[in-house]
Amino acid sequence: MQLCSGISGKELLPSVATIGFFDGVHRGHRFLIEQVCKAAAARGLASSVITFPVHPRKVMQPGFHPELLTTCDEKVALLAGTGVGYCVMLDFTLDLARLSAKQFMAALKQDYQVQALVIGYDHRFGHNRSEGFEDYVCYGKEIGIEVIRAQAYTSDIEIGTTRNIPVSSSLIRKLLHEGEVEIAARCLKYEYFLDGTVVGGYQVGRKIGFPTANLSVDDPDKLIPADGVYAVWVTFDGKTYMGMLNIGVRPTIDNGPNRTIEVNILHFHSNIYDKFIRLTFVKRTRPELKFSSIDELITQLHKDAEETETILKK
Repeated sequence: MQLCSGISGKELLPSVATIGFFDGVHRGHRFLIEQVCKAAAARGLASSVITFPVHPRKVMQPGFHPELLTTCDEKVALLAGTGVGYCVMLDFTLDLARLSAKQFMAALKQDYQVQALVIGYDHRFGHNRSEGFEDYVCYGKEIGIEVIRAQAYTSDIEIGTTRNIPVSSSLIRKLLHEGEVEIAARCLKYEYFLDGTVVGGYQVGRKIGFPTANLSVDDPDKLIPADGVYAVWVTFDGKTYMGMLNIGVRPTIDNGPNRTIEVNILHFHSNIYDKFIRLTFVKRTRPELKFSSIDELITQLHKDAEETETILKK
């Protein structure tokens, strides 16, 4: 995949494209991109995804906190695995936001060689997003862009008694806020992860026999899953280890309101301060609890570690 940012359209091959923010690059996004690639192959054209480095709502509302499933770099890496030819990264500006759907389509044709546009089944674009698919078809005929309606993705995912749940970035955020990392992974087609740097902590874990690495997440806009204890994979320096993760305020030791992300790496005893690590979420084992004593907490942590190892060894 070729990443295109600020490139003149003359340097791009004519393509079939689709537009979106693609946060998480989940199963629904992948199904849409598959359709783009098939339509491009059938027409002898290149395939393109047109996206944005910053969430459009953050540009329109500077105080907005998007709770991203993927950072821009993570999104690009995941898009590269879909088989699409180009990733066109457009800076979303107030001027761009003022364009009507027709003006935006004309710019795609003129500046980025878009010959055909695959529109997601529920996707709208342009100022106020007031127009729909039939309008896009009419504009396309005037401009010289074929407009193709994408098939909706039908999932095999069940939540409770509800089947074939429509997959969306909003649904995945909701699942992660509820600690449902296993269902989120099915929606994403990969296990959710956090990247960051190990920073100094309060050393409480070390004193009670469970030393932890405290994670400072790289991007403040990245979504942090629900408080609780998780079985995770911990990756750094090219190696992956089993980890028992706690997200929360550590109520047993009166940590105050400070929310921490700290992982006990099983069977590992080295200092990894300042290292870049990735935490990959496998399963939430329990909510964060307040225990009556430190001894009760230690007893539970031994049980948590045993359960974590059982989960990760499956």
